[in-house]
Formats: sequence, structure tokens, C-alpha cells
Amino acid sequence: MSRRSARLVAANSTVADSVVQHSTVVAENTSNKRKRVQKASVSDQKLDDDSDLTSLDELAEEVKKPKKKTKKSPKKKGTEDAAAYDDASPKKTRKPRAPKPEPVYIIPDVEKKETRFRGRLGYACLNTVLRNKKPASDSVFCSRTCRIDSIKKNGMDWVKELGRKNVQDLLTMIQWNEDNKIRLMRLSSEMFPFASHAAYGYSLDYCAPLLAEAGKLAAKYGHRLTVHPGQFTQLGSPKEHVVEAAVRELKYHCEMLDLMGVGKDGVMVVHGGGVYEDKAATLERIKTTITTLLPQPVRDRLVLENDELCYNAEDLLPLCEELSVPLIFDYHHDAINPSSIPPAEIIKRTNAIFHRRGITPKQHLSEQRPGAVTVMERRAHADRCSALPAELDLDGVARDVDLMIEAKDKEQAVLELYRMYGLEEVKHGTVTSLYVKMHDLTILPTESLRPPAEHQTKETKGRKSNKKKKIARDSEEDGVDDEENDITAGKNDDLGEVRVVEDEDHDHGAIAPEPKDGTSDRKMRARKSKAVKM
Repeated sequence: MSRRSARLVAANSTVADSVVQHSTVVAENTSNKRKRVQKASVSDQKLDDDSDLTSLDELAEEVKKPKKKTKKSPKKKGTEDAAAYDDASPKKTRKPRAPKPEPVYIIPDVEKKETRFRGRLGYACLNTVLRNKKPASDSVFCSRTCRIDSIKKNGMDWVKELGRKNVQDLLTMIQWNEDNKIRLMRLSSEMFPFASHAAYGYSLDYCAPLLAEAGKLAAKYGHRLTVHPGQFTQLGSPKEHVVEAAVRELKYHCEMLDLMGVGKDGVMVVHGGGVYEDKAATLERIKTTITTLLPQPVRDRLVLENDELCYNAEDLLPLCEELSVPLIFDYHHDAINPSSIPPAEIIKRTNAIFHRRGITPKQHLSEQRPGAVTVMERRAHADRCSALPAELDLDGVARDVDLMIEAKDKEQAVLELYRMYGLEEVKHGTVTSLYVKMHDLTILPTESLRPPAEHQTKETKGRKSNKKKKIARDSEEDGVDDEENDITAGKNDDLGEVRVVEDEDHDHGAIAPEPKDGTSDRKMRARKSKAVKM
């Protein structure tokens, strides 16, 4: 071998040794979790005199530029070193969080008052004690809902399961009401999401046994259950498709009440709706819809209600008397949009219609929030009611009327009136019933009373107040009333698509006068979309 060739071979061996050493380090770094070392080898290369220098240069470049480190994915279970890998990196387990102790509520005394009223007091849709249970998995409510996209993705069986869960929780709510002597409640219109939709509607027969069980439980305790379809239920709209959607909505509510076995007292309350620039013509359309488009079972449950913007009690009373459709008198709406006829006279005439139909009269009571000045502010309901109206003491009213309390604090507003007037004994301790235990329902040991807010403002809590501010900027007389709950279900007039806002209060207020073209764009801006968790 020549001297030059010997030098090249020696240099080649040195570089090769460096490459081997570098490869070994890389292999150790990539396999430290598996405790294996991959050895890299470089085979002996026989270099010709003409290619030796090029090969050495390439090898030197490899030494200067080490290979990129790559993290190898762990082997699947079943491979020979899977056990070794699992032992090297055990999974961390979270320690269970200790449950928070039940808070102790300081309940202030109330001013004692007297009344002759002995009817039932009730609340709408949401029970704040049950809804706010912690953890969230213990929460009880009847307004699980969704979007159409969710139905497309998950299928009809999925949305029907939401309805079944809502009815299951209704059983718990009815029992809680009985334990606390509340025997009047409005059912959520979101009980069965999209059941009245033109494309995604469905029959409630699949849930008939559970609905019958809920109705049987309510009847056993003498509870009255009613419904209040939303303000999108426009019986007097000049648009045919809007009226068709309203009729479908009423049929859905009627089917639900029928499957529960609810009697005549299970009324469906709707407002007059928009005036469409001609109140007299709209009232005629309402009359035509009721007399020609509503099936008899639906018409038998239909009642109208005066609202705070478009139709006061005096506007609706002649139509109600002509068609024998009962009129629910709302004290709060009458204060904002009063009639020339005194409330006592209106109540006397409305009660006569109820009696003629064999239905227990019903009224609505709420108050405006403190500091409210504008119409928009005055429409928002206060957390609770400071007193019962004097009209309830009238002869023929005191023991013959049920009163729905439309307050933000729901059942707490009812319990406070119980304490104020001594109407019922109010429990402030653990409530557990035999029915709950027998039917394997959620047992909710809790105190019934909650203190009122220390400082009640003219704005309601949550996103809804922000929504009202936005609408108020557009028009003082447009917006959302908050009768049933903070979860609003609106419908697009063209698509009939329900959109849901989180927070558990279904808005069923009157509709403001619509623009000249008869559309309701500003109303629809009040329906911001967000799905409720299952």
C-alpha cells in the first residue's frame, strides 16, 4: 500500500469513528424511555484513489451537521417493550375534589301583611334551588335544548333524548313543589326542542309513558300546570307561513298537555302580538285564525293575555267575550299599558268567561325593577314582589283565582309571599320525599329559602341585560320581556328556526309594533344563539 493511500485510510477510519459515536448519542437520546440503545455501524468502505477525497468530505459534513432529534411514539400495547414503557411513565391520576359544604343562608324577616286571597301561587319554568345545585351533574331543569346543526349532526334520537331528560327532571320539580306547598307551575316551552318545527318536528308519543307519569303525579297533589308559547306565536300576522308556524306551536303544546292528562285548567297563554300598523285589521285576523285554523282541542286550551306595548286588556276583552276565549289579566302589563276600564271591572268580566268555560281563573303578577324609568326598563321584571294586588281581596276573586308570579327569583318570590301573608308554612331545612326515594330520582337535600339580592338594580343579571341595552339603542319600545326564563327561544319568521340563549328564563313578552313592511328584524336581534348543555 502506498503512503498516500495509508493516510487516506487512516483519515477515513477517524471520520467513521466520529460518525459512529454521533449516531450512538442520537440513538440514546431517542430511546431513553424504552431503555434500549440502538447501535449504528458504519461499514468499511473501499475507496478508489479518485473518490477518496469526495467521500471524506461528505463524511465530514455529516459530523458537522448532526441529525435532528425526533421523539418516537410509544409502542402499542402488545409489543415486547410496552410494559417497560408504561412503567417508565405512569399516568397521573387526579385527586377527587372534596365536596364543598352546603352554605348557610341568612334569611331576613319579612313585613307581615294580610289578604283574603286563598288561591294558588306559582312560578314559571325554572326552580333556582334545583337549577343551581352543585356539582352541575346534580342540576335539575326542564329546558335542555339545541340547535338545528346539532340535530343534523347527532340525529333525531339524540334530540328526543333531551326531551326525555327534561320530563324526567319535571318529576323532581313537581315533587319539590309539593314538598314546599307550591301547586302552580308553568312548563317550559323548551321541554321538547324543535317539536313544532316544519322540517325537524316530531311526535311526542315516544315519551307518552313518562309524560303520563308526570301528569299523574301533578294530579295526585292537585297541582295546576300551564304553558306560555313564545311571542313568536303570532296569530294575527299577515304572513301565512308565520301563522302556520304559530298553529304548529300551539298544537305541540296541546299534545304535551294531553299526553300528561292535564285537564281544562292546563291553559295555553298567548299575547295578541304585533299590530302591523292596523290594530283593528290584526284583531280580525286573530279572530279568523282562532275560528278557522285551530283544532278544537287547541282552541279549548287557548287563552289571551294583555301586554305592555300593543294590546291592553280593553283591546282584547271584546274579542275574548265574543269567542269565549278567556283573558288573563297581567297587573304589570296593565300598569305600563293601562286600559280606561278599572282593573276590578276587567277582572269581573274576564272571570265570567273563565266560569262559563269551566276553567279556574288565572292572573299574572310582577313588578318593575327599582329605578326603572323608560318603557324598556319598566318591562324588566323585579326579582320578587313586594305585595299582592288589592284586587285579589274582592268578593268572587279571593278564593277563585290562581296567581302566577313572574319574578326573576322564581320559587323564592312565591315562598316570600307565603311568609309575608302567612299563606303556607315555609320549610327552611332538608327536603327528602318518599316519592323521590321510591322512583330513584335525584335526592336533593337542601334548604328551600334563599336570601334576596342585597342591591337590586334596574338591570337584570347576565347576558340578557346587555342584550336589552343593545335593543334599547335601536328602539326604546322594542326588546325582550322576561316572563318565563332567561333562556330565550325565538324563531326566525322565514325559517321557523329556534335559537336559544343560555340562562334559564324563557321570554314570552308582547311584540312591539313591527316596521312598515311587516317584518320583525329588530325583534329577531334579541335572539342571540347559544346551546344549553345537556
